[in-house]
Amino acid sequence: MERMLEKITDAADYLKMKGFTGAGVGVVLGTGLGSFVSQLEVEHKISYQDIPHFPHSTVESHKGQLIIGRLGAQKVIVLQGRFHYYDAYSMQQITFPVRVLKALGIQNLLLSNAAGGLNPGFKKGDLVLLDDHINLLPENPLRGLNDPAFGNRFVDMSCPYDYALGQQLMTHAARLSLNLKKGVYAAVMGPNLETRAEYRYLRSIGADMVGMSTVPEVIVAGHIGLPCAAISVITDECDPDNLVPVSIQEIIEVAGKADAVLSRLMAAAIGSLS
Repeated sequence: MERMLEKITDAADYLKMKGFTGAGVGVVLGTGLGSFVSQLEVEHKISYQDIPHFPHSTVESHKGQLIIGRLGAQKVIVLQGRFHYYDAYSMQQITFPVRVLKALGIQNLLLSNAAGGLNPGFKKGDLVLLDDHINLLPENPLRGLNDPAFGNRFVDMSCPYDYALGQQLMTHAARLSLNLKKGVYAAVMGPNLETRAEYRYLRSIGADMVGMSTVPEVIVAGHIGLPCAAISVITDECDPDNLVPVSIQEIIEVAGKADAVLSRLMAAAIGSLS
């Protein structure tokens, strides 16, 4: 555990030296989602591979760079690309950037992802605020982390997504005339998509959408006391009775079409944070 603390400090110190200071908001951009960066007055960019102890993004739609910039009066650090368990990284590696963001002084975290829609009321391109989640991943980022410096190991998950941040997003969605829905996200390992029987199972246990990310980062955010909110872009409709094969290229394309709308919403919400 001491080694993990050293790695976090190493990465944070390096980034501070590179000008990554003074930001109060962190943003994690998911699959096919990247235009939020165009909303920023960018100050610095750095590739993940240049940051000590950072994993490298392996997904084609994840650029793999850390960006700091201004959005009105707010300073924001953006993770343009995240890491997944199917990349063969450990859960500690996947969530390492969240711990570094906290060490850099981030006070609020916004996450985005692409997800399959299980709820029959969700259509391609819909934006859905995560109201809760179901963790079906085979590993937990807190396993083995028992140093008090990391926080309470037995994290309460009765409300993993910050209510005030969620309300900010809902309020600004209404002001922008956007239909921001709410739903429960199921996290699975991937990288394959699900079978018809698996979609039926996920729906039967209460999931409205399914994806392969986000939950580990949210668990760690709770562990270190970092308020967070997350939005899914529905990229495919997972109706087991009318299931159509889908490719990752199609998923990225649908996410890309919703990207500008999601970016406007996130920018508006961040701009109103104190």
